[in-house]
Amino acid sequence: MNGTVLPVVVVGAGPVGLAAAAELLEQGVEPLVLEAGEHAGSSVREWGHVRLFSPWEWVVDPAARRLLEKHGWTQPDPESYPSGAEWAERYLAPLADALGSRVVTGARVVGVTRRGRDRVVDAGRDTEPLLVHVSTGGGEQRIPARAVIDASGTWTSANPLGGDGLPAIGERAAGERIRAAVPDLTDPEERRRYAGRYVVVAGSGHSALTAVAAFAELVADEPGTRVSWLLRRAGFGQVLGGGDADQLPARGALGKRAAEAVEAGSVTPVFGFRTERVEQDDAGRLSLTSDDGRQVESVDEVVVVTGFRPDLSWLSEVRLQLDATLQAPVLLAPLIDPNAHSCGTVYPHGAEELAHPEPGVYLAGMKSYGRAPTFLARTGYEQVRSIAAELAGDHEAASRVELILDETGVCGGAGLFDADLSHS
Repeated sequence: MNGTVLPVVVVGAGPVGLAAAAELLEQGVEPLVLEAGEHAGSSVREWGHVRLFSPWEWVVDPAARRLLEKHGWTQPDPESYPSGAEWAERYLAPLADALGSRVVTGARVVGVTRRGRDRVVDAGRDTEPLLVHVSTGGGEQRIPARAVIDASGTWTSANPLGGDGLPAIGERAAGERIRAAVPDLTDPEERRRYAGRYVVVAGSGHSALTAVAAFAELVADEPGTRVSWLLRRAGFGQVLGGGDADQLPARGALGKRAAEAVEAGSVTPVFGFRTERVEQDDAGRLSLTSDDGRQVESVDEVVVVTGFRPDLSWLSEVRLQLDATLQAPVLLAPLIDPNAHSCGTVYPHGAEELAHPEPGVYLAGMKSYGRAPTFLARTGYEQVRSIAAELAGDHEAASRVELILDETGVCGGAGLFDADLSHS
């Protein structure tokens, strides 16, 4: 790398981060991808047992495909649905290999600032480089960058069980019994943890639907297993999605499976339950109390799938302009408000909507959506294509954002377990 030309630092070697690197490279801009995990797609691998509800055709970035094909890569059947593990192994890992030394793993970004200036100082914000503070096994580094694309996602910042956005009283103390992830019930050890027990699933997004569908099978197969489904809202509303009308068939099937579980009595919904307190008895069982005094008692395990939020702590020294409600860029927030949009009705957007008062800083991918639970991979790929064009000086291409998404249903990144899909 030419020592006088600073790279664009991309934070996170997930689907959108690696796509950003491929898009930048195609534009002639040198990327440097910093990944906290030991492998590309580390977060995706943690939910590797779950199958996406988007087919291969929609989860491969166009620039990434072109780069991979130069290295002899063949895309899997475009109409089949990858699991998270397959997405990581068959796409993200080869893509990281194709990018070579531009991807650095085991490098956790702990801060971004303007060289020699905290966020209060006005002078030099458009002339001094950004400094990316990185923690590695070998110590700390500071990497100068011409721009930073934060595609670190939200996986490591799960929302709590507590109904007011903070952990409920006693939630942390009961941590051994509360898990913030969809369990892999095909794993014998995981299965033993839940089989024959009283399980509570909390949440109303696609991860909750996935968990409910999986636990319904466990109820059928393992005597004594009981499942309650806690929802903060007063009824299902649009929770169960578009069914047969959904333009993403796997997404529609996910909602149908959850609805069938409720209708069959395998899963009992509890509406309007906002957890305020968690208490644990001498046997380790939990009692959950809502803010209106209702209780769900004698619970063995709680699966919390209430969504995610962005970790903005390490961006405290750069000037972001975020919506007060969603914590998304202010120009993007009204386009993705979950009260008005599903993932299929989000308007096309790119570098202009994702920019901040801090020159050269962009949030992309799931993190750009803040607390809005409506993100699709294709949205992220179009975001970084636009950002890469803007950083390359092609403002016309950056502003020419075209994206067609599938309406209806529940939006997110993953759907049914392998055994539940007939689309493979």
